[in-house]
Amino acid sequence: MRVYVSIDMEGVAGIATMDQVIRGGHGYPAAQRLMTAEANAAIAGAFDAGAESVLVNDSHGTMDNLIHEDLDPRARLIFGSPKLDCMAEGIGEDHDVALFLGYHAAAGEPGVLAHTYSSHFTEVRLNGVVVSEAEVNALRAAAVGVPVGLVTGDDVICATIRDRLPGARTVEVKTAHGYFAADSLSPTVARERIRAAAAETVEKAGELPTLQVPEELRLEIDMPSPAAAEQGAMIPGMTRTGDRTVEGSLANPREVLGVVTVCYQLAAAVAKSRARLYDA
Repeated sequence: MRVYVSIDMEGVAGIATMDQVIRGGHGYPAAQRLMTAEANAAIAGAFDAGAESVLVNDSHGTMDNLIHEDLDPRARLIFGSPKLDCMAEGIGEDHDVALFLGYHAAAGEPGVLAHTYSSHFTEVRLNGVVVSEAEVNALRAAAVGVPVGLVTGDDVICATIRDRLPGARTVEVKTAHGYFAADSLSPTVARERIRAAAAETVEKAGELPTLQVPEELRLEIDMPSPAAAEQGAMIPGMTRTGDRTVEGSLANPREVLGVVTVCYQLAAAVAKSRARLYDA
């Protein structure tokens, strides 16, 4: 049994503020430790259930947040960015199940630190439906035949997963009380629940359904400004369909992740340019 883990930070127990999730924030070092400990809980659970290997992909921000020397040495780690498959980097046909840890709600939803890939995007839609990172990454996993068996995070993303990813277990580690506020389990309790859920997921991985990937994926991204939308429309296959919206029909989830990654970089660059202008 080969297990794949993608771990984000915003959905980790004990984390709810921007100061914690941004490198340089006073709370960031503690958040790194919390994130690493939840990764270790899932790794331990997977091996408890007989996993042969566990591959972890650091999926938050700059994607180099986990404390390597504190990570369970039985696992391998992919880190750094940008990556071709972004938050789903490294997943392949040789994996039997995927676990998504520390995930959060989609942009525009009332979850803790809710966004979809970039805080600069106001909304991301696939085939007309607002989607979270978990759903897009699950499609990437499905494209190589891997089911998502576990998602952890706040109550908002867990409710979405129960509705849209049949068969996937959820571990709700906190309840959203606002964009920057949460009622959280003790991190120790959260880790116990994640370890148990990971073990159960791996034990029953063969029973999990795999998502059906649509033949066409129509991606829409609401960019932060007209200037960002102008640049997004320069990506081959993408067109500007509104003041701030770019849209394109893509062949597979890997193309979706590629466009998202490029739009993320464009949106960030435009935001920095605007900030310099207003600071002048």
